[in-house]
Parts: sequence; C-alpha cells; structure tokens
Amino acid sequence: MSKPRDLGTLFDELVTRRTRTVVRLARPLDIAPDFGTSYDVAALAALVRNAAGWLHTAGVRPGERVAIVKRNHWDYVLLACAAVRIGAVPALLSDQLAPHALEVLLERLDPALLITTRAVLDTARAHGITLISRAARTVTLEGRYPDTINLERLTGHEPPAPVTRDDDEPLLIVHTSGTTGVPKLVVHTNRTLVLGLAGGECTRLPIVSARKRDTVCSAIAFSHGRAVPWTVSALWLAPREILIVDTADEAEPLLRAHPPTTLEALPSTFVRWRPLLERPDHPLRDVRVFVSTFDAVHPPTVRAFLHGTRRRPLWVQVWGQSETGPLTFRFLTRRSLSRRDARHPTTRNLGRPAPGRTRLRVVDPNTFLPVPRGTPGLVLVDSATQCVDYVGEHSRWSAKTDGEWWNTGDVGMRTRWGAYLMLDREVDVLPGASCVELEDVLEERVPNVVECVVLGTPGKLPQPVVVTRDGVLDPVLWRSALRDLPALAEPVVLAWEQIPRTGTGKVRRMELRAVLRAGQDTFGSGRWT
Repeated sequence: MSKPRDLGTLFDELVTRRTRTVVRLARPLDIAPDFGTSYDVAALAALVRNAAGWLHTAGVRPGERVAIVKRNHWDYVLLACAAVRIGAVPALLSDQLAPHALEVLLERLDPALLITTRAVLDTARAHGITLISRAARTVTLEGRYPDTINLERLTGHEPPAPVTRDDDEPLLIVHTSGTTGVPKLVVHTNRTLVLGLAGGECTRLPIVSARKRDTVCSAIAFSHGRAVPWTVSALWLAPREILIVDTADEAEPLLRAHPPTTLEALPSTFVRWRPLLERPDHPLRDVRVFVSTFDAVHPPTVRAFLHGTRRRPLWVQVWGQSETGPLTFRFLTRRSLSRRDARHPTTRNLGRPAPGRTRLRVVDPNTFLPVPRGTPGLVLVDSATQCVDYVGEHSRWSAKTDGEWWNTGDVGMRTRWGAYLMLDREVDVLPGASCVELEDVLEERVPNVVECVVLGTPGKLPQPVVVTRDGVLDPVLWRSALRDLPALAEPVVLAWEQIPRTGTGKVRRMELRAVLRAGQDTFGSGRWT
C-alpha cells in the first residue's frame, strides 16, 4: 500500500486517488465561515490551494515561519498544509495559552506572519501585551483590527507552485501542553511526522484501523501535534465519513445526524460526554473503537463508554508525547475492565512499546543506569519519530537527548511481563505512591466524582482536589474510599470551570497550586519538564 509523502500536496494526492470521504464539521471553518459544514476532498484541496495563495500574498516565503493562534478547529491543519505547500514552516499555538506564554513563544518563533483572531489580540491587550509586535505581519480572520491585515484583502490570488523540501528539514512546529509553565516549541520534520507517524498509521490493521464504511470522529485539540498525522492517516484510509468536533459542548447535533463508529477524543471530552450515555438512544451507541491519548483516562470513564455501545467495542489507550508521537498501546475491553482489582482499580498499565518502532528503558534518575523490573525510575525511549529540536531552547532539547535515548520526564516502571506502568510526571512524583493511581482509585470508589487531582507537596499531606456532578462530596463515601490509601489532606471541592487546563484539557497542576495557595514546591526536580 502506498504511503503519503508530502503534507503540502496531500489533498491534491487524495483527489488523484479518487478518495470519496466526506468531511462533516460541527460548525463552519473559521477560514471559510460562509461555506457550510460539509466538504468533499476536492473542495478541501481547493481550500488549501486558496489558503496557500493568501499566505504568499501576505508575503510569506520558503523557510519562513507562520504562527497560527485561533479558536480550536480543524482549519489549524488546513492552514498548516497551505503553509507547507509554499515552503513555509507552520507553528500551531493554542489560543488557550496565557498571553504571557504566547508572547514568549512568538518571540522565539519570530514569525513572518501571525494568523489570529480579534479575541486573541484583545485578551492579550487586556494583559498589557501586544502580540502583533512579535510578528512581521499579522492577519486577522474576522473583521478589521488596527495594524493588521484583514483576510479579505488576501483572497483571490493564485498560489505559487508547490515547494519541496528535504525530509529532514523543519516541517511543522507544535507546542507541548505547558502544564508546568511556558510550553516548549517542538520541531518535527517530514521524516518524523509524515513518513514516520502518519505513515505508520496508514498501515491498515485489523479492527483498529478505519474501514471504508466507517464514520470516523475526532474530537481533539487541532493545534496539537496529534492533529496533523491523524488527518493524514484518517483521510488516507478513506472511510465513508469523517466528523470534526471542535468543542465538547456543541457536538451532539452532528453526532446524532451521523453516528460515529470510531471515536478519538481528549480524556476531558470523554468525561464531559459521559452524561450522553445515560439515554438509550445516545449518539455513540454504534462506536466500535474508542481511542484515548493526550492524558490519563480513569477506569470509570473507560467502563462507561465500553458498556454504552451496542457493539463489542475496543478501547485503545495510547501513551505518547508531542516530541515523539505514540509510544505504547494497550487494548481494553469490557471483559478486561470487569476484572476489577478490589483494592486499586487503575488504568495506569499503558501496555507495551509499539513493536519494531519503539524501545523503552527505565533508569535511575541520578545515575541513569537501568533499574530492575518493578522498580520506579525515569522512562527513556528510542523512537525514529523523535522531534529534532526545541525552538529557542536547543540546550533544553539536548539535555533530554542521550544518544538514541529520549528522556520523557515521566516516572514509571516495567512490569515482569514487559508492560509499562505509569506513575507520575517527574515533577509531580509522590514518594512511595502515585498521584495518578490515587486519582484512578478515588474516581472509581466515589461515584459522584467527575474528576480528582492529587497534588504532592513536601511537608504536607497529599492534597486531593475534586470535581463532582452536583458540587457536593458525600463525606461518608469519601472516608470509605480512603480505607486503605495513604493519609490525604481534606479534599477541596471545585467546579469544572475552576480547574486551570491546557488546550488539550490537561490540568495545569502548577496553576492549580496557585488557585489553592499551596505553593510551588514539589517532590520532583522538574529538570526534565
């Protein structure tokens, strides 16, 4: 089976392959607000060519960087394809980043063009930050804004011929989650991103790969590094339909009109969608494959979705990083989750490395020598899809690279069977325990809990922060849940909206500490964040 090779001409190649997939959107694209919510491949190819013309007319030339900051939607990816087509290097930045973080990232990027919205610029201005001063030129996607170029002025211009580049030159820049501070700008190449990550997913595998008759749904953060290889592989496998959901709160009409058969979503989106399952006619009843990555997903959520479908579904749990792509896989079924560990139910076993693609090593954080199986340590990986640099922070990238091994900054251990057991990020580590496992157990044992976050601080009891369905935590159920757990501080109950989150829905633990006035001291060093 042939594999895609060029992100800039991807949609033209799909037209040549006579791909008949229809892409349906929960709302119109921000770069094409008047063109509805349904596209065939030919229309998408035309839109990417037009966008390439806009960028060229705005003065972007080969090798220059284009920064994109806007509301979450799939046009992040289409704009990236357009930039690559003219030889530029797109940088995808979430509009959920704090203005000061955006300012720092734009300073590092020094983009020839910033594509953004009035809302992003106004939010930054309210914090005393002028983002347009960090780019040579700025284009706003809606309406006029002082000292920027309105998108309407760029339309109607033909793009230049597609520009080719070496497979090892920078192709795309994305950022890490930034749960502990300013995110890192991750540089990927055609070799790591298209030939490696997307190419691997384009191999048609039994059960897990999209089939011709599937309706494939993605409800992720499209500024994330996952969005581009997902787009390439999903379209290359040519399912009947692709559904694009940009926000968890506005998805139900699209899902009801076109019930998906495969679904990849953020863990936080799965949590938000659990109430949908309470109705017998819910729109996810035909899903046969669920895919979860980006962050930890807890047992009650997985179990609810597996039992909420008419099929015999499979849950694919993926662990990876923006710097590397997917690293380990684990398949969960109703049966595997029904064998509950009465003491500590957990989904922290993340399975094995991808065969033939990834190697994994657990080492002592001080000596970097391998530790025995069953002993916690820093997790190192060897993967051909590892990023090639951090923009503006090469020394930080070098510090995490030891020859062929990449320091993930995660603490875990290998089981006797060779699987990887996730404990915590190194900066969030809890001596003798695991914050993430405690969160698994507490969510399992207290039915009203929607989300639990445990924070470890030297000299203090671990602090649980809890979100419940009704804002109330039953003290009797809570005390019962603690029966065999380490001593914890009294829980703090917050609303979902009070928890600081990244663009992928991950909890910003350092910011949450600030909300709680708990200080910034942790048991970890934070050296490899």
